[in-house]
Order: sequence, then C-alpha cells, then structure tokens
Amino acid sequence: MTKIWMGRIALATAALATAALALPVTAAEALVTVRQLTPEIAHKAAQAALLHCRARGYSVGVAVVDRAGLPQVFLRDRFGGAHTFDTAVNKAWTAASFRMSTTDLAAETQAGRPMSAIRQIPRVAALGGGLPIEAGGATVGAIAVSGAPGGDADDDCARAGIRAIQADIEL
Repeated sequence: MTKIWMGRIALATAALATAALALPVTAAEALVTVRQLTPEIAHKAAQAALLHCRARGYSVGVAVVDRAGLPQVFLRDRFGGAHTFDTAVNKAWTAASFRMSTTDLAAETQAGRPMSAIRQIPRVAALGGGLPIEAGGATVGAIAVSGAPGGDADDDCARAGIRAIQADIEL
C-alpha cells in the first residue's frame, strides 16, 4: 500500500473517530454505575481473614480496598509486623488494579517474561496474598493479607475473608 493511501486511511479513521465522539449522548449513556463494597462488608471480610490466620497461629495485617484500589479497611493483629500495613495495602491495590491474584501476577512477571516490567511500577506487589473480590462478573474490590509464613498462607487467609462475604455480595 502506498504512503498516500495509508495517509488517507489514517485521516479517514481519525475523522470517523472524531465524528463518533461528537454524537449526542443520552443521560443513561453519560453515567456509569459501579458496584462497591460497603465499609461494613469490607470490615467483615478483613475480620474473617484475620481470624482465620489467627486460628492457624499467624499474626497478620489485612487490607481491603475498593475497586479503584483505595483502602477501605486495614486490621493488624496484636503481633503483626510493622511491614504488614504497606505490604497488605499494596498487595490489595495490585490485585484490584490488575484484576488478578498477586500470586498469578508474580508468576506472569518473572524475569524474562513479557510482563516482567510490571514489577517496576510503584506499588506493585508481585507476591502471594492479594485476591480480587468479584461479584456478578465484576471486580468490586480486593483483599490482601501480609504476615503469614508465605504467600500460600496469605492467600488462604484472604480466601477465608472472601468466603465470609460471598453470600452478601452475590447478585
């Protein structure tokens, strides 16, 4: 294809995109409805995760964030380490932001993998313990645990938090 034709196609595409943006929008199309966890449900999930870990002898921190990754709840058990706040909040932010578990993200971002550069983004916590919270096929938040002995144990506690609210958030 010649440069002239490629230029004409690009110009036509840009004109169509501009025209589409100028179309009138109805009120129903102008607003977006999103679902979010209430603070009470976020607290219930965090409490269940913390108690699940405590029953196994782990003193942890638990964070629940909304769908945008903003913290709603943070609970730290009596002997949870100082690091658990930042680590749990960042794991939850990562799970909400990427809409996937941090364990899966850790696997996908190993050195040499196509997505390895994601680990360079500030706040990305590519280690186990963060899970998205989903309802009706959409991510409504995330929960993360820090302080259990390893990502698998953090994941287990976070799953307990989600199980505790599953009936509350089913649509």
